[in-house]
Amino acid sequence: MQKSLLIVLTLLISSLLHAQSGLDSLWNIWNDETQADTIRLEAIYTIAWDGYLFSQPDSAYYYGQVQHDFAELHGRWKYMASALSMQGLSLNVSGKPAEAIIHLRKAFAIAEEHDDLRVMAAISGNMGNTFSDQGKHSAAIDQFTTCLEMADKAGDQQTVAGAMINISNIYQSISDLSKAIDYLEDALLIFNKLGHKRGKASTLMSLAMVNKDQGNLRDGLIQLDEASELVREIDNDHLRSQLFYTYGVIFLKKQEYSKALEYLKSCVEISEKNHYQRFLVAALLGMSKTYEALGNYNEAIHWSQRAIDEAHPLGALGEQSNAYEILYNAYKGQGKGELALSSHEKMLELRDSLNQEETSKKLQNMEFAKQLFADSLMIEKERLRVDLMHKEEVQEKNKNRNIALGIGAIFLILAIAFFGRWRYVKRSNIIIAKEKDKSENLLLNILPNEIAKELKETGEAKSRKFDDVSILFTDFKGFTKASELMSATDLVSEINTCFKAFDEIVGRFGVEKIKTIGDAYMAAGGLPLSSEDSVRNTVLAALEMQTFIIQRKAELEALNLPAFEMRVGIHTGPVVAGIVGVKKFQYDIWGDTVNTASRMESSSEVGKVNISQTTFRKLENDDDFTFESRGKIEAKGKGEIEMYFVARK
Repeated sequence: MQKSLLIVLTLLISSLLHAQSGLDSLWNIWNDETQADTIRLEAIYTIAWDGYLFSQPDSAYYYGQVQHDFAELHGRWKYMASALSMQGLSLNVSGKPAEAIIHLRKAFAIAEEHDDLRVMAAISGNMGNTFSDQGKHSAAIDQFTTCLEMADKAGDQQTVAGAMINISNIYQSISDLSKAIDYLEDALLIFNKLGHKRGKASTLMSLAMVNKDQGNLRDGLIQLDEASELVREIDNDHLRSQLFYTYGVIFLKKQEYSKALEYLKSCVEISEKNHYQRFLVAALLGMSKTYEALGNYNEAIHWSQRAIDEAHPLGALGEQSNAYEILYNAYKGQGKGELALSSHEKMLELRDSLNQEETSKKLQNMEFAKQLFADSLMIEKERLRVDLMHKEEVQEKNKNRNIALGIGAIFLILAIAFFGRWRYVKRSNIIIAKEKDKSENLLLNILPNEIAKELKETGEAKSRKFDDVSILFTDFKGFTKASELMSATDLVSEINTCFKAFDEIVGRFGVEKIKTIGDAYMAAGGLPLSSEDSVRNTVLAALEMQTFIIQRKAELEALNLPAFEMRVGIHTGPVVAGIVGVKKFQYDIWGDTVNTASRMESSSEVGKVNISQTTFRKLENDDDFTFESRGKIEAKGKGEIEMYFVARK
């Protein structure tokens, strides 16, 4: 959560206009055509930054495009670069890191073309933050180091301090807290020298968090009190949210629960008001942990479930896992064994997803070990060949009458050795072939066939943009209620029965399964190979899934057994697809299309397939379907969206 806050320390544009009172004055400057181009461009940049980046990142992206177009028209390359960087930052805040990196690299290329170290340093810092948010620490360190070196050469001490804080974050993530504090203290010295209140406040709060982790709560509170004075002067909601959250978790650590709840509730209120989703999830988790510590399990359950609801659209698996762990402890404390077990299983599922990177590394290590083994056999064969040549040379020089007998003995020994080695190599090759088959089967269970083939042939699988992909989401309604009526074994068995049926259905219609999270199922039509029928096939697959669930429910209810009901939603649009991370063998997709498809599912009804207007337009002339217009329906974070129920004739 802190990493995204520190992007403020790598601004491309100076804070010339930050003293303006509110967004209104900035809008006046932007709309005043008598103002200099640079003043207007700085105004629109600051509007995007202060007004929308952390609360409405889609709007920040839009205003970045406005800035880019104006700068391009007037030949202001530096502001073109800063606009692309703003768009990259907004995409990262929106949970689209791959798209963010693309925009940031375009911005860096512009700055590099003009050899501007200051701008190049700032963009490197932003790329480092994006890599760090993805857990790519090595790539992040490379970018932060580049940022530090370039900013130092350019004399940009503010960006130098920002790079130090970002490097500190990496040390915090690997629990090297002493080095983390060293970098933070160096950054604080720079901000003090510059008189930069915003940077100083953020750095003090980061120091307080590290001191909390070290158990130095007294020092942490002293730093927070100093930061509080600065935040009061700056009057910025984003910093205020960070301040309240940090106070809350420190008081939680001190076991001063009433104070912890007071600050965390304040953080929740500000975060909800400004749509600071990451802060909101963190504060909700803090609330649930506090109530758990108090033994108030009902409240702990309430706030944990809220945290899960807010974390799910963000794809924040770690936060969801932590929330389910609190639910497990709370239900266990209430003596509700079935619910506790269900929560524990969901926690393990999420942690398994988080650990897939480790599985991928093990796969690579296995392949590497097999290659080493094969190489060792070749070395042994070569050693035997060299030995044989040496023996032959000795034979030519040796004129002893018994040489023939010696040669015969040598050849006999070598023949036996070669025969034994041949059998050994043959057995080893069989073992290697079996292990290779296992590895390839495991790889095909993780990746689509085309992606797995590309990975094996080239050693990498490049991310690609697809312009017309239909994303399908399913979710079981009343899952918690059904789980209360079923044993853990029966619950897992029933989910497995449903998902196996879904796997068979999507395979038959050529739709690619992406992943499952808990009781949710996600698939996509139109990738990794595009097809003219992908939209139609995705809808047909969704309808067949609903048919299966409806029939399954009827069968189980006839036996007086609990059963699931299901919502399904589909949206069509552009996505970026590829393997997550450099070495993580999991195929995933990103883009606003995914978020909108999720909203189609949550806005659907039991037994129905809900589609967006975009999907409807591609099928409205298909005689196999009937459509029921639902009009415009409010979707969380998206406003009103035209929706339709679809069915087969």
